Amino acid sequence: MALAVTVIGGGTGSFHILKGLRGHAGLDIRSVVTVMDSGGDSGRLRDEFGVLPPGDARRCMIALSEESELLRDLFSYRFQDAPLEGRQFGNLFFLALTKVLGDERGAYEAVGRLLKIRGRVIAVTWDHAHLHAELEDGTVVEGEADIGVPRRDPAVPIRRVFLHPQARANPEALRAIRECDIVLFAPGDLYTSTIPNLLVTGIADALRAAKAPVIYVVNLMTRASETAGYTASRHVAAIARYGGRTPDAVLAHRGAIPGELLARYASEGSAPVAVDVEALRGLGVKTVRLADIMSRTSLVRHDPARTAEALVTLFGELRRP
Repeated sequence: MALAVTVIGGGTGSFHILKGLRGHAGLDIRSVVTVMDSGGDSGRLRDEFGVLPPGDARRCMIALSEESELLRDLFSYRFQDAPLEGRQFGNLFFLALTKVLGDERGAYEAVGRLLKIRGRVIAVTWDHAHLHAELEDGTVVEGEADIGVPRRDPAVPIRRVFLHPQARANPEALRAIRECDIVLFAPGDLYTSTIPNLLVTGIADALRAAKAPVIYVVNLMTRASETAGYTASRHVAAIARYGGRTPDAVLAHRGAIPGELLARYASEGSAPVAVDVEALRGLGVKTVRLADIMSRTSLVRHDPARTAEALVTLFGELRRP
């Protein structure tokens, strides 16, 4: 029987995790994905056509696709010339299907079939809601894009995040969490990719009720506008605060990051996330696994294959009686 793994997240973090897990037989993969984008092409489509932003779902479907490389590249293609400059073909395809079929549910199903995805990609909600952040000075920032990039003073920390209006969970997302064997939080921007899923009414309740162990893949780097100075334990504490449950296990990177990459990220206010093992254990994390899971590219990213290998090993250990 396949091991049911539900991955929660959005953005490039979910993409890399799903891409790696796709290559492992014996996994039934469900991806619960945020739909609170307000920037980029997805945000433009949301503003102009009143549809849920498709960008995170599109990336997850590409990651799980077993179709040709050409088709995957087509769904990632971004136009460079006017009048479509900045638009992504995959997002426009989602929009067209939503209009033809009448709603986003039909578009998700149709794109999944077209790309022959392994598993399912599930919107965390079908409701339209915007992410807000209250900063420590009392300022409220509206919109995922303005929270996630330093258009504000990044020196003012985030006090809390919330949705307005409140959104109800997609029933399929609730089932994916309650009925799986492993719940996995993908790496990603903490307050704009990971936690927005937990703000949807019903998701935290499902997470608390789930019998499956929960794993969190720790971010490699902090982000100036969201998590400056955050250690691994602060990431975990934030997930526990909004999800009502501390992850049972944590997977984090162990290894050096090239100096030229560190310098580039430092210029943007980012630094490696310190893995404070004792603090993690103090929060109730039972298993802390350290492994070399970083890619060897010009960006600090999780390597899909190495991360998936470490996760599959961890799945086995957590499922062992």
